[in-house]
Amino acid sequence: MNVTNAIEAHGLVKDFGGFRAVDGIDLAVPAGSIFGVLGPNGAGKTTTLRMLLGIIDPDAGHRTLLGEAKPLRAAAQVGYLPEERGLYPGMQAREAIAFMGALRGLPLKEGRVRADAMLETYGLGDAKRKTIRTLSKGMAQTVQLLGTLVHRPRLIVLDEPFSGLDALNQQRLEGLIREQAAQGVTILFSTHVIAHAERLCERVAIIAGGRIRFEGGVEEARSRLRPRVRLVTRVADGPWRAALPAEAMRKDGVWQFDVPDSGIEPLLKALIDGSAGIETLSIERPGLHDAFVAIAGEAAAREMDATAPTAEELEAAA
Repeated sequence: MNVTNAIEAHGLVKDFGGFRAVDGIDLAVPAGSIFGVLGPNGAGKTTTLRMLLGIIDPDAGHRTLLGEAKPLRAAAQVGYLPEERGLYPGMQAREAIAFMGALRGLPLKEGRVRADAMLETYGLGDAKRKTIRTLSKGMAQTVQLLGTLVHRPRLIVLDEPFSGLDALNQQRLEGLIREQAAQGVTILFSTHVIAHAERLCERVAIIAGGRIRFEGGVEEARSRLRPRVRLVTRVADGPWRAALPAEAMRKDGVWQFDVPDSGIEPLLKALIDGSAGIETLSIERPGLHDAFVAIAGEAAAREMDATAPTAEELEAAA
C-alpha cells in the first residue's frame, strides 16, 4: 500500500492508574523520512512508540501504521528495537538474528544466510557462531539491531537506540540508519540525546510531559530563534554602543545578542564609523538544543542534559 505518511496519530491518550503518561498526541511521520522523537526520560516517548506499534492500545485517539488502522496487521513490515534489550544468552549471533527474522515471517534458512552476510558487512563475521553471552555489550546490541533489520522492513522503529553504545558504535549506527533511509525505509527513533537527532533527522517531534510541544522540520525548529551575534572589539566603549540592541550582554570581553531586526549592516557601519576596532564578529545559527530549550523549557533541557551519557560511560560500554 502506498501511503504518504508511514505513521499517523491523532489525540492519543494513555493513563496508567492515576498518571497520564501521554496526553493527546498528534503525530505524522512521512514515508521514507528519518523522524526523531526528542524528550527527557519519562516524557512519554516509549509509551507513544508502543501505542503507534499496537503493542498497547490508547485510552483515546487513533493511529494508523503503514496504512493499517490496526497496527499489528503491519507487523511483518516493521522492525522494532525496544529500549529494553534482550537476547537469549546461549544463542549464537547468527541464530539470534535469524530467529528475530522468523518472528516477522522470514524463513529461518533465509534468515541465516542474511545474518551471515550482515555480520560480515558490519565487521562481526568472526562472531557469527559465538554465543550472545560471550559478546561485548556493544556487539550484542549490534546483533539485536541486525535482527531488527534482517526481514527488510519498510518501517524501522528504534527506542533509544544509542543508549549504552560507545562512540564508534554510535557512528556505525548512524551510518546504518542513513543507509536504510537511502533505500526508502522510514526510520522513527526516540532519543534524549539531541545531537543524534540534529545530525540524522529531517523532522522531529519534541515531547515533554506527555505532550507534543513541536512537530516539524529541524530547520523549522531552529528558525524559531534568531541567529546570535558574537562581537569582540578593541575599544570597550564609544558612540557605537548605541547601535547595540538593548538586550546585548558582554561577558569575558564578548558581546552577545540576537541579530537586530534591521540586519547586521547598520550595526557594522556604526562599529566602523565609531572606531570600535572590530576583532571578531560572527553570526551563529541556533542549534537544535537551543530550539529545544525555547520550545520545551529550561527544566526539560536540564533533564535531557543530565541523562545524556558521559565520555566515561561511553568508554565503559565498549
